[in-house]
Amino acid sequence: MTGRQQRADAQRNYERILEVARTVVEEQGTQASLRDIARRAEVGMGTLYRHFPTREALLEALLRQRFDNLAARAEELEGAGDSHEALRQWLREFLRGASAYRGLTASMMTTISDEDSPLHASCSAMREAAGRLVKRAQDDGHIRPDADGMDVFALISAVGWIAEQGPVVAERRDHLFSVVLDGLAAGAVSGRGRRAAD
Repeated sequence: MTGRQQRADAQRNYERILEVARTVVEEQGTQASLRDIARRAEVGMGTLYRHFPTREALLEALLRQRFDNLAARAEELEGAGDSHEALRQWLREFLRGASAYRGLTASMMTTISDEDSPLHASCSAMREAAGRLVKRAQDDGHIRPDADGMDVFALISAVGWIAEQGPVVAERRDHLFSVVLDGLAAGAVSGRGRRAAD
């Protein structure tokens, strides 16, 4: 086998392991069995460890891919006509991913504050792209002016974390998502003022 063939074969194995790992992590959470991932990907443990020496390395690759995709999606939605709907759509996609990857929310929140993390750059790029969606929705009068991108990110992450705690709460995920968005709406501020005046 030539060097080029070896590299192509290694790349296929890498992509296959990541693809299978994504499914297994969705099923089992971030503590998913590496042996199960290797078996389903039809590679040996040695091959898995050559690409991902530790569980953390595999999760980093999965999360980096997730963050990069969400950042690209936010940039794509920046050009949408309805800034409020663009933000809602992105947040829903973010929440769906956080719910699928059990344990992801805690990993993400840790990464945001850890500049030494290899995921910090990807996570920050995603958060900054989402922040621009928030700012645009604020400028159009849809989101309350006292909330920033970090507030929105933290609140939706909290919904994702809560949904991980059990099936009863998970069933309320969409409702909780709507409650948070209602609270972030620009009208929530003026409404609060009217109630105080009453």
